[in-house]
Amino acid sequence: MQPAAASSAAHPRGRKEYADFMRYLVIGVLILIIASLGSALFFVFHDRSDSRRAVKALAVRVGLSLGLFLLLMAGFYFGFIPGRL
Repeated sequence: MQPAAASSAAHPRGRKEYADFMRYLVIGVLILIIASLGSALFFVFHDRSDSRRAVKALAVRVGLSLGLFLLLMAGFYFGFIPGRL
């Protein structure tokens, strides 16, 4: 077994154990979740009382959150995300 210093020296930028695309994908989905939450807040304050746009925006947020959870689980299963951070 190699010491920690020797294993991190093999990577040019330090400890890089998973692909960059996974990091950018997760950050992108988090930004979409926050944008959906912000649009729902806007619709709550500015729409009429019978409008369903806030409910749809919150449903999109829940779907994105569930999708992000499944993406993280699949990334861990397929080895894109390490078991130890």
